[in-house]
Amino acid sequence: MGVYKDKNGKWYISVRYKNWLGEGCRKTKRGFTTKRDAFEWEREFLARNTGSLDMTFGLFYEVYKNNLQDRIRQNTWVTKSSIIEKKILPYFGSKRVCDIKSIDVLHWQNEMLAIRGENDMPYSPVYLKTIHNQLSAIFNHAMRFYGLYDNPAAKPETWVKKRRVRYSSGREKNINSLFQP
Repeated sequence: MGVYKDKNGKWYISVRYKNWLGEGCRKTKRGFTTKRDAFEWEREFLARNTGSLDMTFGLFYEVYKNNLQDRIRQNTWVTKSSIIEKKILPYFGSKRVCDIKSIDVLHWQNEMLAIRGENDMPYSPVYLKTIHNQLSAIFNHAMRFYGLYDNPAAKPETWVKKRRVRYSSGREKNINSLFQP
């Protein structure tokens, strides 16, 4: 709403918004060194509180963390956040949530497939699926609570495809094998 300079030469901002009860509220934040910092804080604050998906994926991850962290066990959250912060945020962190498309997820999957570990071995199919599930969980949360139209992680084929195998006994069974590029 308004960015002002106080008598000490610092910038402060005053924002009006509606809280989760629908009541009008006012928030003031002081101590910004530049006017641009104040505007950036205002944009992030409004994106967080209005539920708009114009925010970056990194900022939405903070919202996701605040919504979910107290609802699941601590060990589960540590594993989940480690995967998200190391494997997902470096790629999607600066993109807006509403701008992420299925093709972006596909490119990200290709990058994950290209990564080699210490022994020059690729990630296992189970680990790749786990990483993909974390990304999909974030988009599902955005769909369920913030009005995202569809989950871009659901459209690309997963890293694992089903293949039929016939045993010597004549019985058939589905097994999983990694896509070969």
